[in-house]
Amino acid sequence: MIYVIARMEILPGCMKKMQNVLDKTVPQVLAEDGCIQYVPCVDFEGDSEKYITIVEAWENREKHLAHLAAPHMAEFRDAVKDLRNGCEVKIVAPLG
Repeated sequence: MIYVIARMEILPGCMKKMQNVLDKTVPQVLAEDGCIQYVPCVDFEGDSEKYITIVEAWENREKHLAHLAAPHMAEFRDAVKDLRNGCEVKIVAPLG
């Protein structure tokens, strides 16, 4: 299993639009083969209007790569290109 932590800086005034895009995208991702978890989160402390962090769990790297190539992810990237200031992604695996 791998975990993916994707942190996006949301542009001012764009949080609601980003939530609307995610409302459509999350069920599509959860239905993908190999997706264990896909949870958009906001900062618990601090500015909850500035960042969204998506916490993902995948069966393996191959399933995650297939996810990135899915048509709905191309639609997602196009829909959010003017709503965020980049995305930092970390991929980690359990120790041991």
